[in-house]
Amino acid sequence: MKTAYHEIVNVNSIGARENPFLLHDILRKADEENLTPSVQNKERVLFLGIDVQQDFMEQGALGVPGAHGDVERMTGFLYENMDRISNIAVSLDTHTPHQIFHPCWWIDEAGRHPAPGTPITRNDLDCGRYRAIISPVASRDYVEHLEQEGRKTLIVWPYHCLQGTFGAALENQFANMVYFHSVAKKAVTMRMVKGTDPLSEMYGIYRPEYDANNYINLEALNRLEQYDKIVIAGEAKSHCVLESIRQILQHYRKRPEITGKVYILEDCMSSIPGFEDGTDQAFEDFRKTYSVNLVKSTDGFLQGNP
Repeated sequence: MKTAYHEIVNVNSIGARENPFLLHDILRKADEENLTPSVQNKERVLFLGIDVQQDFMEQGALGVPGAHGDVERMTGFLYENMDRISNIAVSLDTHTPHQIFHPCWWIDEAGRHPAPGTPITRNDLDCGRYRAIISPVASRDYVEHLEQEGRKTLIVWPYHCLQGTFGAALENQFANMVYFHSVAKKAVTMRMVKGTDPLSEMYGIYRPEYDANNYINLEALNRLEQYDKIVIAGEAKSHCVLESIRQILQHYRKRPEITGKVYILEDCMSSIPGFEDGTDQAFEDFRKTYSVNLVKSTDGFLQGNP
């Protein structure tokens, strides 16, 4: 390409509040590239960036250790494969303060809100250790269904990705590269907002952990069939990435021709501390059961002409 990587991404500014580049200048350079338009790519490749947002960067409200290095490698991968990637989709975790996984939803026996990191179980509700001060009946129903279905225990998280705040935005250097691709490849970036239901967590990007209406984003899931390769990266590996991949594989569990198209960039995602072992085992199970591809961003699995 005519434009150098360092003209799009400043690795020292990953996660920073100030973007040293003007997007107008970056997109002007993108418009001057002579890349294959997305619709003309012979091999259809989708890059799916899950929750690459400021609050999940290392100094963010729910910072993931290793996230800055992940973004550096992720943007490097996008740059090196710019002409081979047909489309980019990004998910955006999006919340308000009053949601079931935030502190102000709950109080303990002394009337105090639980600290971030606190698990809340059905036993905690039975013994009165914690109680919901908003929608208590529906909150209990949610906790019970999580346990019945063997899902992750409800965790109280720090306030994060609040609508309209800096923390909810795409990480700025990642955004530079994503929008550069959009203009250079004449491809509209697909955006998926998730997590707005106050009564449910939504780690995966296609459906909540549990909700009474059984919502599932079938349109986005079915769109995956259009691609020859689906490349996935993002934060956090242990939660939103893991559950998003699990939802894809469950949806296509009887179609190995689809699950075998999934490529997971293991060096472009990191786990929340304490969840590493179970996460790594889950990814290995995905490989064995569904033939997904566990790769590194430098493995060169996207080769040949666009």
